[in-house]
Amino acid sequence: MNAPVRLGLYAGALALVFGASFGVAALVAPDAPSSAASESESHDESTAGHDDSHGGAADGGAAEGGAAADSAAESAGAVTGVTGSDRGYTLTDIQAPTAARDAGTLSFVIIGPDGEPVTDYDVAHEKELHLIAVRTDGAEFRHEHPTIGADGRWTIPWTWDAAGGYRLYADTTPSALGDGLVLTGSVLVEGAVAASALPDGGLTADAGPYEVRMTGDLAAGSASTLSFAVARDGEPVELEPYLGAAGHLVALREGDLAYLHVHPEHVDGHAPGTVSFRAEVPSAGAYLLYLDVQIDGEVHTAAFRVGAS
Repeated sequence: MNAPVRLGLYAGALALVFGASFGVAALVAPDAPSSAASESESHDESTAGHDDSHGGAADGGAAEGGAAADSAAESAGAVTGVTGSDRGYTLTDIQAPTAARDAGTLSFVIIGPDGEPVTDYDVAHEKELHLIAVRTDGAEFRHEHPTIGADGRWTIPWTWDAAGGYRLYADTTPSALGDGLVLTGSVLVEGAVAASALPDGGLTADAGPYEVRMTGDLAAGSASTLSFAVARDGEPVELEPYLGAAGHLVALREGDLAYLHVHPEHVDGHAPGTVSFRAEVPSAGAYLLYLDVQIDGEVHTAAFRVGAS
């Protein structure tokens, strides 16, 4: 890739990291600082990610984030969260490999309202914390589950597959809070940024050796049902339980990467290999959808790009 293209992609990544974000309903717009770049970010409002009420290092800005987050939440009414800080909880001290293909450890701490690392979390969907990582162009999506140490630091072995700016989402429920929240941060991974194939807006996508077909539409401001049928060679496949559900769906609003995490509808008589989700998006525009399903003990991801009108 030539220098102008690399600089353009780099500038785009920085614009997304520092760009204002305006998530509403069940969406999160990130503002936590980068673990590889020391700039701090400040955005407006968000909520917990789950639709079932679960909704180089950088300082997460705990002192600054608490008051700003609470003020934003109060002014937004039903909006209960912000980006790097929410209701006194702050994602901070992110450590991660700084170059693509370098093996290492990704880690971070969540600081509570008392200024101390949080160590007690409720289990939601079989895990205490769900970590989502995605490059700021929507590529390189990952859904992982770090483990927590006695000191409150979350860690997971980590290697970035590609360079670029990344957004991290920590989707969790501190026990003392008793409610889900999503805290976000960012990481800049050094190296030449190569463009990745992104969803093309079609109704089918590959998930490993499987084909996934989507039906349904997103309508801004109202609940919508999206269904996904998974097949191989034209035959439906059996979806195994994954984290206590038939599948997981994450939606990111294109542009600001506002975050929505939904879970399947429990519907009797579903066709084999099919899972459905109920989702509500706040605004018209394009959304990137990432569907995780487990088949034969292996998790596969299908990515879609869907327009909401």
